[in-house]
Amino acid sequence: MSVDSVFRTRSLGVAAEGLPDQYADGKAAKVWELYIGDTQSRTQEYKSWVVSLLREQGVRRVLDVACGTGVDSIMLVEEGFNMMSVDASDKMLKYALKSRWERRKEPAFDQWVIEEANWLTLPEDIQKPGDGFDAVICLGNSFAHLPDFKGDQSDQKLALQNIASMVRPGGILIIDHRNYDYILETGRAPQGKNIYYKSDLTQDISTSVLWVNSKPHMITLDYTIHVPQAALQNLPEVSKFRLSYYPHRLESFKGLLNEAFNGKMEHNVFGDFKTYIPGQSQPPCYFIHVCKKTA
Repeated sequence: MSVDSVFRTRSLGVAAEGLPDQYADGKAAKVWELYIGDTQSRTQEYKSWVVSLLREQGVRRVLDVACGTGVDSIMLVEEGFNMMSVDASDKMLKYALKSRWERRKEPAFDQWVIEEANWLTLPEDIQKPGDGFDAVICLGNSFAHLPDFKGDQSDQKLALQNIASMVRPGGILIIDHRNYDYILETGRAPQGKNIYYKSDLTQDISTSVLWVNSKPHMITLDYTIHVPQAALQNLPEVSKFRLSYYPHRLESFKGLLNEAFNGKMEHNVFGDFKTYIPGQSQPPCYFIHVCKKTA
């Protein structure tokens, strides 16, 4: 399993019980920036797929509800989209704000809106333009960081309803999650390339599943990242992180999205940016959902 979304975690208390907040000192954001490097290192397949989809749908205004350090948003600003980018972590946002400041003389970056916002209070945290955004994106396995402390998925349902409310009629939501069906069935991630980023960092990841009442409640990943020239980055040579994800199964997540849109949507599922065919020989690493809100 790759570390594509490790450091994009929300500040929603997702650290496992008994563990320190691994993001309080901003160290994770530093490692994430080092891991990503230049935003041009995005895989061409990912960039082409997202940009082509947005342009095919006539998208101009985009809301990135999981912007982290801003890597997706920067890519789309550079492609000419009108961006609003939000995240619940101020430690992550400072990197996006820094990028905007450094490129402020470029009109597109000067107009880039960056706000701190929480999925559970999204309508109160940001101003929706008119009847909504042409597109909302939530990528990099970000939504899986939202826990289900109550055991009834109420927070996840509220978050998705709030996110869906930001999409204008005729607009789209693009949201993804890892192939947790495969992970839960086999205890390991599907073999495949990292579809989001190209990284030279060496990483070791161990996976464990917490079951509650015979149901998968949480997947815990222990990441060991070997950082080259760590001293120059004021980082340890080996960075260790423990992150917890809520394992969304494909059919269950499709149901949550349908409920969030009150059934008023056209829903397509992609596996690693290709049309997903159940039972296909090579299981995808990611499921990407494209939901078009109908009137």
